Amino acid sequence: MKQTLNSWSQAQLALTLLSIDPAGLGGMWVRARSGPVRSQFTADLAKLPLPLRKLHPSVGDDVLYEGVDLGATLAQSRVVRSAGLLDSPATLALTMAERCPPALAARLALALDVTPQHCVIALDEGTEDDDPLPAALAARLAFQADLSDMAWSVADPWRPDQKLLRNAKFFLPKVVLSEQSRTLLVTTAVKLGIDDLRAPLMAAKTARLHAALWYREDVAPEDLEIAAQLVYTSRAVMLPERDEQPAPPEPEMQSDTAEKGDSQTPDDIEIPQDILLDAVRANLPDDVLAKLASSKTTRATGNGSGDVQKGNRKGRPLPARAGRLTGQTRIDLIGTLRAAAPWQPIRQSLSPRGHPAPALLIQPSDIRLKRYESKSDRLLIFAVDASGSAAMTRLNEAKGAVELLLAQAYARRDHVALVSFRGQGADILLQPTRSLVQTKRQLAALPGGGGTPLAHGLKTAMEVAHGAKSKGMTPTIALLTDGRANIALDGQANRKDAADDAQRLGQSVRGQNMSALVIDMGNRPERALEALAGTMDAPYIPLPRANAQRLSTAVSAALDG
Repeated sequence: MKQTLNSWSQAQLALTLLSIDPAGLGGMWVRARSGPVRSQFTADLAKLPLPLRKLHPSVGDDVLYEGVDLGATLAQSRVVRSAGLLDSPATLALTMAERCPPALAARLALALDVTPQHCVIALDEGTEDDDPLPAALAARLAFQADLSDMAWSVADPWRPDQKLLRNAKFFLPKVVLSEQSRTLLVTTAVKLGIDDLRAPLMAAKTARLHAALWYREDVAPEDLEIAAQLVYTSRAVMLPERDEQPAPPEPEMQSDTAEKGDSQTPDDIEIPQDILLDAVRANLPDDVLAKLASSKTTRATGNGSGDVQKGNRKGRPLPARAGRLTGQTRIDLIGTLRAAAPWQPIRQSLSPRGHPAPALLIQPSDIRLKRYESKSDRLLIFAVDASGSAAMTRLNEAKGAVELLLAQAYARRDHVALVSFRGQGADILLQPTRSLVQTKRQLAALPGGGGTPLAHGLKTAMEVAHGAKSKGMTPTIALLTDGRANIALDGQANRKDAADDAQRLGQSVRGQNMSALVIDMGNRPERALEALAGTMDAPYIPLPRANAQRLSTAVSAALDG
């Protein structure tokens, strides 16, 4: 039984399951741009059983936890405390979730782990190029739905049946998940490349909740399919090929008990091994299938965007922190007053007699400073192998892929630089620029032939990266080569020395924490180049049979994933 739901139906089913057990499922990550569909979904959140409270990405600890009510404290001349948003169970609607800082994500994740009484709805309003929800929080939310392309005509309001929900909550303890079903959920997660143990646990809860909706004491295959679609689809990083082996023949003879119509126990019911994989396949868009294979190449250090920079002048506001006024910092007046308010009774009582104390006593330890967060510009340094061996294999495909990547970089307003290496050395064909026309012109005129001075190419790319860092950019080196280095740094044609020089420069790249990517454009994967990528701590992408479009797609996924 294949049950394929559209995104809106999945979102409404997720809300129904969250209404039964909001704390057990953690919540939901919803991607939807501002518009009528998002407005309708936001309005539906008020129908969840827990009270709805909205969170902003820049919310501070004084709002999350118990703190001082500044207005009431100043008005009543005594310390008046206010309850925090995390002090009582609630549905926490995190708006602009794409801007959620890691610190807030960690606090919400801790609240879901230590006192599981909240339900977090992360409302992501960004595009695919924006930063994703921090993994610490996303891993604790059972469901994810993408409503970006959903038509308003199908976005009908969610009308929960309160009687059905109450009955399902009452019936839930009776639902049994068999050992075979638990094993199937875990093995399916492994086949999809999901390494977080929370996923099969959430899938098991989802299957039991869906069975309770239909008053089934035993979890059925359709409940497992729904659970796989809701929980596994957004977490899958690989998809195994279909098993083409023929199914085993059915036995001709039935047992006496089966002939008499005796019921079978849940463990006796044979569930096909690939039923959940087929459910996830049916729920994945076609473009996602093309990206699953390359999603594993994403570096764990970030998503390819510029480095985060903290300052006190411009950028995204951050919670205030204690500090000193130096003439170049900006005071957070509200934060300073809130920090000073609890100490006023003690400070007033300690003031010298005969000298009336001022209305408000503020000490240097009360000073709170404003902070902001911004991102530096990204620079993509293309180091292209133009040697004779590369020219004989796939230099034209590499040029075409770089052109496609250049267009994507231009759309993101990234800077690009072009380095080519062949013969006895390397040349900087293009300094960091945003000019797409100029870069394409230099790339088209790139000749091919000569030796492969791989070490020279790495050295020159690093020099460009150092210059970019001094100007506040975040460089990423994209190395395109067949890996057959044969020219050492001293200019001699010696394969062993050339390989050793490349390894030393790879260690330097890793030691200086430079982001890099290695694309093997040879006809066959080169083990030495894979070893170099390991030394650089960089993703290695062998594409022996890829054209320019596939090469561009894989590189873009690794840089932006």
